[in-house]
Amino acid sequence: MIEQEGGAITIGNPLEIEEMLEKLTQPGAASLVLDKPGSEPLPVVLAKTIPGEALVLDVSAIREVVAPLQRGTGLRLLGQGLEGMVRTPMLTVSQFDEVEGRMQCHCNYPTELHLFQRRDDYRATPRLGMEVGVLLRDLNNPATFQGDLRDLSMNGCLVEVLPNMSELVALNQSPLELEFCFPNGLRFVIRATPRHHMTDAEREVLAVGFAFEPRSVDQDRQLWFFVREIEREAARSASVEATSLAPSQLFQANSSAPTVGLRHALRYATPMTRRLARVAGFLDQQVLELRDGRPVGSVPLSHAADRLLALLEEDREAVLFALQCLGREPQLVQHSLCVAVRLVDIGRAFKMPREVQKALAASALVHDLGKALLPVELLQNPDRSADQERQYQAHVELILPQLEACHWLSVTVIQAVVEGANERLDGSGYPRQWQGDQLHELTRLAAVVKIADRLSRPGPAGPGMTVDRIRDFLEQRPQQFDARWVTRYFEHFGELPVGTLLRYPAGELAWVQRLDSEGRPARVQLAASEGPLTTWVSWWKRAPCCVWESHKRSLQRRARGHCSIRDAVPINNPGSPVAERGRGQIYRGNSYI
Repeated sequence: MIEQEGGAITIGNPLEIEEMLEKLTQPGAASLVLDKPGSEPLPVVLAKTIPGEALVLDVSAIREVVAPLQRGTGLRLLGQGLEGMVRTPMLTVSQFDEVEGRMQCHCNYPTELHLFQRRDDYRATPRLGMEVGVLLRDLNNPATFQGDLRDLSMNGCLVEVLPNMSELVALNQSPLELEFCFPNGLRFVIRATPRHHMTDAEREVLAVGFAFEPRSVDQDRQLWFFVREIEREAARSASVEATSLAPSQLFQANSSAPTVGLRHALRYATPMTRRLARVAGFLDQQVLELRDGRPVGSVPLSHAADRLLALLEEDREAVLFALQCLGREPQLVQHSLCVAVRLVDIGRAFKMPREVQKALAASALVHDLGKALLPVELLQNPDRSADQERQYQAHVELILPQLEACHWLSVTVIQAVVEGANERLDGSGYPRQWQGDQLHELTRLAAVVKIADRLSRPGPAGPGMTVDRIRDFLEQRPQQFDARWVTRYFEHFGELPVGTLLRYPAGELAWVQRLDSEGRPARVQLAASEGPLTTWVSWWKRAPCCVWESHKRSLQRRARGHCSIRDAVPINNPGSPVAERGRGQIYRGNSYI
């Protein structure tokens, strides 16, 4: 039963009480106020709720309240919920426990809660795995754009779209029609006027703030339902412990519903690239979650790792080629995804158990995400001082605590990949300075895979290296990198790996799509320019690439097995040691496979 009491609403329904208290168990959600004059709210952890029986509070951080509570002083819990501020009636402590160095107290379970509403001001933010697509229509012409919902309130919303909408939202003084597309297939249409926008240059998206036009009573009711469900599902998915909250039907995927969202509005060079982009999308969203103070999502990470394994099992070379086509993604996302794909691909070649492959995929996907929590100027500085280098190396320590909710993820693999990928055999790595036998076999492999990808990428220190230069770099440092895994790495991916851009004697440029059993190009795709496939958006429509089966007989003969490494001639830097050895230099684009 809900009845008015002064300026607050009294919640008496046991299920609603349980749901509201469950939300207060989230980190930083609850505060404690002692029943004495001048008492200020103190941060407290609502460690556990036992419906109908007790609340368990962790007061380790505020031990000064233990004495007054032992003397019988009452307390109230406060918290900011979706609808407003939630407050319990006066509670009393019945017992104290010391559990593994943590001070906990038990108090009576409230029979009611008081809610001080602020409905119109609240913004509900979908969490990782709660994708809500938005269709945006200009009422004055038939143009339709796609975007992603980032937050929703009763008065407006924030939507991320592609930068090509900037002119529309900057100049348009009339409302646009927004259609929210929920995973279960439910659609909701409302008119809204763009009020502000901001460009995220790193992620190449435009965040547009909209104010809703005057709405009907039915629209108002539906909006409130959506806001409540988003907040409720976010609280449920954020819970580390088992929760009694049922999943929201809004976010139960309906396979028959058409998919709408920012990434579905993009053009992709291959079908596999579109599918792999979903994993990149997980990483992109996870970076935002980390910056907002939220940990790595256990379930979304599990799903992303499963998806990556399924794609590799279906067509590994198509996945390796697709890595070259994700140039819109931030460098951090590209690097994490490339390391994960190559690490798992080698794991599959060595017949590692599937559960180990999944743990490798998950650990590699997130191994570098701690860098998202570092200042941009620190990441972009090629001449870091000793103190700055220590700050930079802290990215490993920043990501490790964020994985605590991923109970399914092997601690051994986390240690080997997330914690160990930057270690070196001679102890010169970080963060633990492990050396020799302290490096797990997976650590040795991960170190090779990670450094090979990093050296291939342009950065503050200069352009990326070619395949041969990377191999030389690693082979000349056996004291740092395990020579066995260096050899296995290059034998596995070959001297002309999938994703390499070649120039043939007749001047044709072509990307290697597939290799034969001897590591020679078995299929290539013609390129219109030396620009990497990451620029396909500009030339894909203007001058489409063509696979060799239907074009260029001379190239076709080479691709069928009559070419050697010498057929690929230098595209640039002809004086390099690679060219002097008589082996055609391979142009690298911005990513090595």
